[in-house]
Amino acid sequence: MFIETEGTPNPATLKFLPGRDVMGVSTADFASAVTAVRSPLATDLFALQGVARVFLGGDFVTVTKNDEISWQALKPQVLGVIMDHFVAGRPVIEGDEADFNEEDVDPADREVVDQIKELLDTRVRPAVAGDGGDIVFRGFREGVVRLHMQGACSGCPSSSATLKHGIENMLKHYIPEVVGVEQVEL
Repeated sequence: MFIETEGTPNPATLKFLPGRDVMGVSTADFASAVTAVRSPLATDLFALQGVARVFLGGDFVTVTKNDEISWQALKPQVLGVIMDHFVAGRPVIEGDEADFNEEDVDPADREVVDQIKELLDTRVRPAVAGDGGDIVFRGFREGVVRLHMQGACSGCPSSSATLKHGIENMLKHYIPEVVGVEQVEL
């Protein structure tokens, strides 16, 4: 098994591409070992000293490290865990894969929300996935779109600029009801 790696805009995060499906159409973001209990892969990655966050994308895994370790020391360990996991045929997620996060949306805004989600899915998420992350819609109230950044995008120095200048400007251009975008944490 050959696993490719790619850098991301976040220097603390690397993207690992195992050459096979990881999560398919869904994603999973784990900010700590405690939240990763339903994922054997994420749990194994958090067992490595220096792993601070694990994001599972459609066909990739992003790992964010803390400052205590270099990528030179951590990267071979991460490659080994990912390879062992897939060679053993273990599941990436155990149990129900459903995302239980609720959206804060006024039912009267459903048509606008559908337009926002369509733009996010077609124009934003593919680019963000290319950088090892994801962006999740969390709500729309009084003209403000609430989004959550995941994976390499979470904590990335350029994510705030991307959110405000890129995504906000695009949404305002196509959807006049949008007056702003804000980042929310789960």
